[in-house]
Amino acid sequence: MKQTLRYEELGMFCLSILLFNMLGYSWSLFLLLILTPDISMLGYLINSKIGAAAYNVFHHKGIAVLLYLIGTLTFNYIFILAGIIIFGHSSLDRFLGFGLKYSDNFKHTHLGVIGEKHI
Repeated sequence: MKQTLRYEELGMFCLSILLFNMLGYSWSLFLLLILTPDISMLGYLINSKIGAAAYNVFHHKGIAVLLYLIGTLTFNYIFILAGIIIFGHSSLDRFLGFGLKYSDNFKHTHLGVIGEKHI
């Protein structure tokens, strides 16, 4: 089942690529922006609670979809782009095994502990 969920996340990442392609922007912009949600990890410089909260906001697919929908309804391409980037980045992260963070430790995620093998 875990492998199936990983491939589902890969499919969602591919969806974000398709949606980005429909916007007609340069692919260099995609490459530049796809890692920007990780800037939220700077919150960990303050403490793990703020770090986890910031990380989770910038990696939440519900927020990504909301931004995309608001952008679509208002014809605001910045919101559409932000929604696609957050959605794609979050999907790629989850495919790679990085989940939403708990406030006790950066490695403690909703997918398990980063770096531990789970059978």
